[in-house]
Amino acid sequence: MDIINAILIIILVICAIAVERTKDLVSAIIIFSAYSLFMSVVWLLLKSPDVALTEAAIGAGVTSILFFAVISKTERFEK
Repeated sequence: MDIINAILIIILVICAIAVERTKDLVSAIIIFSAYSLFMSVVWLLLKSPDVALTEAAIGAGVTSILFFAVISKTERFEK
């Protein structure tokens, strides 16, 4: 079980660095959603299913939908 926790923590760190480094906003949102899903698995392994469910619903679901909605209403200046 400790190996799984260590692997998940490493994945979380990689996702956090990838979100910070990426230039494309859509890619950043997708990576952020993956971060939230992995974080919900960590909460589940820590025997906190209520927090895991909240993290999955709000972090990966609602926040991602709101970010995509905001990006669709703004102009992109990439050339």
